[in-house]
Amino acid sequence: MTKPYAFAFTLLELMIALAIAATLVAFAVPSYRSHVARTHRIDAASALYQAAQFVERTVSGSAATLPPGLDQAPRFGTPIYRLRVLPADDANGGYSVEAAPTEAGPMRDDACGIFTLDATGLRSNRSGASGAVMARAECWNTS
Repeated sequence: MTKPYAFAFTLLELMIALAIAATLVAFAVPSYRSHVARTHRIDAASALYQAAQFVERTVSGSAATLPPGLDQAPRFGTPIYRLRVLPADDANGGYSVEAAPTEAGPMRDDACGIFTLDATGLRSNRSGASGAVMARAECWNTS
C-alpha cells in the first residue's frame, strides 16, 4: 500500500517569499505616499489657477469669497486644501489666492505648506505655523 504524497511549501520557501514581499513593500509604500502627496500638490496648484481666473473675470478683483467648488481642492469630494482670496496690497497686483491644507487632511504636515498665487503670477509657499516664505520649486512642479 502506497501513501499519497501531500504537496506543500516548506518553511524555507515561505520565509523567502515573505522576505521578497517585505522588500517590495519597503520600497513601494514610500513611493506611493510620495506620489499621492505630489498629486495633492498638483490639485492645489490647479485649483489656484482656476480660482485666479475666476477672480480675474469678476468685475472687482477683490472678490471676498469663491463660489462652491472653487473654494476647495479637489473640486469635488473631501477637501484636502481650502482656497480663499486675500485682499489687495502693494505687492500682489490686486489680489492673492491661497490654498491652505485642511487641519485634519493628509497634507497638514506637508513641507510645502500653504500655496499662494497673486495677480502678478508670483507663486510662493509658506509654512502654516511660522509664516516663513519658502522657495520650493518642487511644490509647484507639475511635470
